[in-house]
Amino acid sequence: MQAEIICVGTELLLGQIVNTNAAYLAERLARLGIDLYHLSTVGDNLPRLTALLRQAWQRVDLVLISGGLGPTLDDLTREAVALLAGEELVEDPGARRMIEEYFHRRGLPMPPANLRQALRPRSAVCLMNPYGTAPGLWLEKDGKMLAALPGVPIEMKYLMEEEVLPRLKRVRAQTGDPGPVLVSRVLKAAGIGESALVEKIRDLLAGQTNPTIAPLAKRGEVWLRLSAKAPSEEAAFALIRPVEETIRSRLRGYIFGTDREQLEEVVGRILTARGLTLGTAESCTGGLLSHRITGVPGASSYFQAGIVAYDNRIKEKVLGVEKALLQEYGAVSPQVARAMAEGMRRFYGVDLALSTTGIAGPGGATARKPVGLVYLALAYPGGTVTREERFCWDRTENKIAAAQAGLVLLWQHLEGGLSCAEQGSC
Repeated sequence: MQAEIICVGTELLLGQIVNTNAAYLAERLARLGIDLYHLSTVGDNLPRLTALLRQAWQRVDLVLISGGLGPTLDDLTREAVALLAGEELVEDPGARRMIEEYFHRRGLPMPPANLRQALRPRSAVCLMNPYGTAPGLWLEKDGKMLAALPGVPIEMKYLMEEEVLPRLKRVRAQTGDPGPVLVSRVLKAAGIGESALVEKIRDLLAGQTNPTIAPLAKRGEVWLRLSAKAPSEEAAFALIRPVEETIRSRLRGYIFGTDREQLEEVVGRILTARGLTLGTAESCTGGLLSHRITGVPGASSYFQAGIVAYDNRIKEKVLGVEKALLQEYGAVSPQVARAMAEGMRRFYGVDLALSTTGIAGPGGATARKPVGLVYLALAYPGGTVTREERFCWDRTENKIAAAQAGLVLLWQHLEGGLSCAEQGSC
């Protein structure tokens, strides 16, 4: 089976919205072993959308549309699908009830324009959407299939999972040829750059067939996507397993998680399992580090406090950093980073304290201390580790990178018992 994805919306072409729907839909098709050969974006223009639909209808078995199902006059997906099918639009009673009930539940009057969303091509089926007012559409005709889904991600994902995927599986079962499935497993590494990581597995990359291995560089991380095609998910994961074990062996101390796991989630699990508490003392990251840590459900069991000591007076009064230290070395220094972390441990009684201080930019730099210079420190019962990082992006990205580097330092300590002697920074 071959598929094509069409994303509808002028806002996508203007760059006002990041098209995350396309990535999600492509991944779901891949897991079913459905080949995706074309992915297009088109604005809210009926002739262009209709022309693109007709082209897709001719060359693939399945067309997935995201967007253009709203109540306004520039939401044109229903009309385009009707033109493609050569059918008139009719009102679907079930869709109308769904829309009316949506407004009733919210205690709001229903604008008449929303009744446009109850229209469907005569032979199409409305897919009921509990999260909004836009039903999806399912059309089977001339041996082809088409699914039109809302552009709102939560609505699109619900209808894809609950309505479209079951239909696709039934169709494939009826043909007696379920086809292969493609599954992927992502290994996430930190504390190593992409080039250095690739050197450790260069022979595996050169000899890959099925599964395939694809490195992906992320901010402060490197991901390895292992993908295998087989008659079933179980068989595909069986192909991935020995390759994954080999990679884990070669990258011992760098792989922190898999698939959708985030570094802060992994750190949180370790802290919880060991009964350790954590505090943060932030300057340049402005609370971003504690924001990531507390974004994990259950973080209150290990995260005790976060101090944003942006001004030197706060570093002195709240964290106990000596004024002489600030005058001699400056706020952006390993000495002050150490004092911030140790003050956090001393005054707030946490097992581990992580600090950040640096120059996010664009101003504040000197010849010796450029924009992007960051110092991190981790204080723990056995000592204090400090680390210097140099980033080269704008203010926002430097802050994001600094928070990521802090989490990497924390994870490395928890995972490997990283000592200050090993870091050469006691």
